[in-house]
Amino acid sequence: MDILVNFGNSFLTQLQSPTLAFLFGGMILAALGSKLTIPDAIYRFIVFMLLMRIGLHGGMEIREADMKALAFPAFLAMIIGCVTVLIGRFTLAYLPKVKFQDAIATAGLFGAVSASTLAAALIILEEQNISYEAWAPALYPFMDIPALVLAIVLAAAHKQKNGQGDAEGVKVWNIIKDSLRGSALSALLLGIVIGILVNPVQIYDGFYNPLFKGFLSILLLIMGMEAYSRLAELRHVAQWFIIYALLAPIVHGLLGFGLGYIAHVLFGFSPGGVIVLAVIASSNSDISGPPTLRAGIPDANPSAYIGSSTSVGTPISLAVCIPLFIALADIVFPV
Repeated sequence: MDILVNFGNSFLTQLQSPTLAFLFGGMILAALGSKLTIPDAIYRFIVFMLLMRIGLHGGMEIREADMKALAFPAFLAMIIGCVTVLIGRFTLAYLPKVKFQDAIATAGLFGAVSASTLAAALIILEEQNISYEAWAPALYPFMDIPALVLAIVLAAAHKQKNGQGDAEGVKVWNIIKDSLRGSALSALLLGIVIGILVNPVQIYDGFYNPLFKGFLSILLLIMGMEAYSRLAELRHVAQWFIIYALLAPIVHGLLGFGLGYIAHVLFGFSPGGVIVLAVIASSNSDISGPPTLRAGIPDANPSAYIGSSTSVGTPISLAVCIPLFIALADIVFPV
């Protein structure tokens, strides 16, 4: 009983993070009909800045990291990306009034990774003085790309089974290239490479790091407003998408936490690293995933997969899953 009380107190404490307050603030503004708008170009610039900061930091740490310690979590991230898609394939896709292509696109989006959720998690970990391997954010592409590739392959295989597909099949390498060329992964990977090759500590300390928290607060404000505005889209799809979007981030995150715990036991993966892995597993892509899936599964309904992701999945992963896994870590990894 004491464990449940401690967990509840820790969870409520995490919910009071000033970082998450901007997400809730954006949702409240949208609900009140505020006319506040932030141009898309500014949104994209902020995402670039955040991911460059994360990438530079990770790259500088990878220079000194033990590659053996990185290899196993990277393998786990790939497993998580694939398993989360398969969970959607064998749950959501079997529910009444749910089209297979819509279900698999939704599963792919929820299997991929949200850059904004990752950035928010890192800030909250720093606010709580929870240390983690600086290379942990580099697990992003190891989870993101397999999820998107598998979703598109499963969608194509289903069409071929029903005599509707392209006889040439799916060109997996083209999907991987499209994912790597996406704005989110491009910025993150560029930062990592620069951090490894150049060790840009001065520009990191003087420019990217000081602006990180401010830019993230604006990003979360934007996401809060967009989450509320997209709720209307879900009226046009089966209610199962709402239920899936409520549960999938928590289930996926618990999978990530469990596998991260195995890495902790076997290779000393830090509790903070376990939280990062759980959070990116709970997240759903908000930048690179949608255009990749639009191109790869063109007959899927964007209102289903983007609507459920943006309006329900992202707020759950930000407002529930980050506090949840920090609180869970307090129980599993006592000081």
